[in-house]
Amino acid sequence: MGEEKITFDNLKLNEKLLRGIYSYGFEEPSHIQSLSIPIINNKKDLVAQAQSGTGKTGAYTIGCLNNINKEERTIQLLIILPTRELVFQVFDVFQDLSKYMELSIIKVIGGTNVSECKSDLRKDPHIVIGTPGRILDMIIQKCLYTDKIKMVVLDEADEILSTGFSESLYNIIKSVPVKSNILLFSATMPEEILTLTNKILNKPEKILINKEELTLEGIKQFYINIKFNDWKLEVIKDLYDTINILQCIIYFNSKNKLNDIYHKLINDNYPVSYIHGDLTSVERKKTMDDFKNGKSRILLSTDLLSRGIDIQQLSLVINFDLPV
Repeated sequence: MGEEKITFDNLKLNEKLLRGIYSYGFEEPSHIQSLSIPIINNKKDLVAQAQSGTGKTGAYTIGCLNNINKEERTIQLLIILPTRELVFQVFDVFQDLSKYMELSIIKVIGGTNVSECKSDLRKDPHIVIGTPGRILDMIIQKCLYTDKIKMVVLDEADEILSTGFSESLYNIIKSVPVKSNILLFSATMPEEILTLTNKILNKPEKILINKEELTLEGIKQFYINIKFNDWKLEVIKDLYDTINILQCIIYFNSKNKLNDIYHKLINDNYPVSYIHGDLTSVERKKTMDDFKNGKSRILLSTDLLSRGIDIQQLSLVINFDLPV
């Protein structure tokens, strides 16, 4: 007999969380989810090497939500991310997956009103999602209490360290209880990550990718050498008109460029839609539903979250800009 197939139903998840998972559109756990959720359930520290598109946000979101005590109105979970854009994206995932659980979730990010941030923290949220600088500032000002934190997630850890936040990270970690579980997710495992894991994690479980697995089987990759930047749009139109494309996602590094290309494609009657961090959760869901249902066939995005969404008909992914 073969091994039992792993489903969300047999991952020992809270019933209300399961409802959120299925209403969000997840059908079965990805590889990283099926490996990491049991580790989080067992309250072990974790180092997971996970690329964009593998379902890693869902992995720690589901695992952590399953271990939150709704009745305990204190900060139990701290999610640390490198950018505001990612905070908005991850916040939306937490909101959607926990919508039947009645949990309080707030954002703590730089570049926003400090008074509002302090006011949100006074409401005793269960979950805080934020960027290192503002999180540390709120801890120093004794607005963000860390004494009851059970879990800390460092997502895009390589990105956080490459942007110079290592000292802030160490100071944040020093402020949380020693018995807290630390979950570290990183696309790559440079020396700084290994140093970090040795210093702050306690006998972590490890999910690592072999080098030969970094490129997924069955995916062909090409680049087109374009002499002038202004020619990119015409090349995309040529590709769309030449290749039999069921559905296509195009990634941009800036919302301004995305909006510019969106309006040009709409004016030429292409079946295009867009998604980025400034849209509300409802707007994002409608856009993704329309794309999945084929109402639009080209999706423009600055949103890394959509890389983890399983769309069977997707036949082409284009990086309009080199990913940063």
